[in-house]
Amino acid sequence: MLRCPSLLLALLVLVPAAGPPEPARAQGDPGAVLTVGTVQAQRRAIDKALDFVGRVEAVSRVEVRARVTGYLEAVLFKEGDPIKEGAPLYQIEPDLFQAAVMQAEGALERSRAAQTLAAIQLQRAQELLDRNAGTVVARDQARAALDQSKGAVMGDEANLRTAQINLGYTRIAAPIAGRIGRTSVTKGNVVGPDSGVLTSIVSQDPMYVTFPVSQREFLRAQEGQEQIDRSKVAVRIRFPDGSAYGQVGRVNFVNVSVDRTTDTVLVRAVMPNPSGGLRDGQLVQVALQTGTPQEKVVVPQSALIADQGGVYVFVVEDGRAVVRRVKPGPGADGQDAVIEEGLSGGELVIVEGLQRVRPGLAVRANPIAPPTSRT
Repeated sequence: MLRCPSLLLALLVLVPAAGPPEPARAQGDPGAVLTVGTVQAQRRAIDKALDFVGRVEAVSRVEVRARVTGYLEAVLFKEGDPIKEGAPLYQIEPDLFQAAVMQAEGALERSRAAQTLAAIQLQRAQELLDRNAGTVVARDQARAALDQSKGAVMGDEANLRTAQINLGYTRIAAPIAGRIGRTSVTKGNVVGPDSGVLTSIVSQDPMYVTFPVSQREFLRAQEGQEQIDRSKVAVRIRFPDGSAYGQVGRVNFVNVSVDRTTDTVLVRAVMPNPSGGLRDGQLVQVALQTGTPQEKVVVPQSALIADQGGVYVFVVEDGRAVVRRVKPGPGADGQDAVIEEGLSGGELVIVEGLQRVRPGLAVRANPIAPPTSRT
């Protein structure tokens, strides 16, 4: 604490009073030049497209279950990993099932020995009958005994095969190739047919994309065409973040009936998935491309600004930021937007630094690379 009033007064006189900082130059100051990121508006052939909401589905989906009851010795996979067909997944304790196989093998050996003896006895009974030393009854009894032994052998062979199959079920393998989910059981538990789903496997490449199409949209797609070859209809998809998927799919199935509650037909496309970018159950935007491509002006979606008057972009003209009112159209491609009116192509459209841009502001264009699609 300052105890001397005169010293405090001197300090207040020498030090100027604090106040707000000097305001910066106004953004519209002709002397200020703002560097902005720009992309050139391009003219590109755009297919006639209809947009839908679809869902990704695996071509094959398998729920793995235990087929015999036993103690779980090991879980042989890592959750979420890709696996090959036939890869081991679980190992159930095999000792009891191995013992059952040995027991069935022993029973089969006894049956075969009995069959051999019955065959010898029938042969002897026939020889005695041929020499008039035996009876027909004895021969027939020997033949019946042989037939019974054959039946016993067949039954024991079936029991052995059943025991071998049950032994094989102690090793649970992947029935398909794909990506495996989480396991619902761990080592040390007793599992069996009543244990429910142990894990699930979904195939990865290709994937299905299903989406409902209304009758009105079907008619729009057929305008000016007698018949559409479904295999030639290109299907592109976008992710919820707006990025485009780099692969092109083809329609391979249209449902045979219309959903009476929604008046839509379920359509399915096959989509390549070599890098695993698509996952089962994923929600996507689907663009069904038909008709002859038309040349349109395309700019990044990030360049569009909306206000009460509509949509506009900033372009660089003679070193200044100029407003251009535009009319977006259908056929957007992921992070790009199609412009129906307002741009002719070749303009330098501002996409970065828009929060500081004002009409008439002096700007310096800094070209940037357009965003790429995900594959």
